[in-house]
Amino acid sequence: MNGLIVVLKRELAAYFLTPLAYVFIVIFLILSGIFTFYLGRFYERGQADLVSFFNFIPWLYLILVPAVAMRLWSEERRSGTIELLMTLPLTLFEVIVGKFLAAWLFVGLALLLTFPTWITVNYLGQPDNGVILASYAGSWLMAGGFLAVGSCLSAATKSQVVAFIMTLVICFTFVASGFPMVQDAFSHWAPVWVLDGLSVLSFLSHFDAISRGVIELRDIVYFLVMIGAWLMATGIILNMKKAD
Repeated sequence: MNGLIVVLKRELAAYFLTPLAYVFIVIFLILSGIFTFYLGRFYERGQADLVSFFNFIPWLYLILVPAVAMRLWSEERRSGTIELLMTLPLTLFEVIVGKFLAAWLFVGLALLLTFPTWITVNYLGQPDNGVILASYAGSWLMAGGFLAVGSCLSAATKSQVVAFIMTLVICFTFVASGFPMVQDAFSHWAPVWVLDGLSVLSFLSHFDAISRGVIELRDIVYFLVMIGAWLMATGIILNMKKAD
């Protein structure tokens, strides 16, 4: 586990050695404010809550999280540093999980920096803070799912652009499969088990359940299983690339 911590610290520090971290955080905060107060019609609704923020966050993640994930392995492969990384006295598990956790903590930091919005709604009214806290937890879990997908696809290509596009497409598929419009489109011809399968596989369905303040074990397990499965796939791809 010492190796994992070393990788985590190295990767987390690397984010702040380039403008990427600061640009990502600034864009994330600006867009979250726009989505919450303007597109979400916060003042017109007359309710002191963060429903509009959490309604938009899956789509905000869909654009920004792949931008973080695309560099996890593509940059290492493009620059050739992956060979050096693999020769260090570290297990593949430590490297994969360390890099993933660094990215997850980085996105978590960006999410944490939206706390002034939480303070604002408490100043304006009396929101259900338990629901807001659950929604933040669900948002972070969903970000982990997005990053795990991005880790796998970043390991599959040297091109960060290709990794970004593939991650965006796959994550969009997982989000959209639980969208009411998609469910309605399938309901006209697909059997019930197909609809249930789409709902079970959807990031959106499980996040919506948590954001209502109902934290069930199945929703937490879903995100953890998704993260674990995609990180395992990352390891398989890296082993295949190493064998080539």
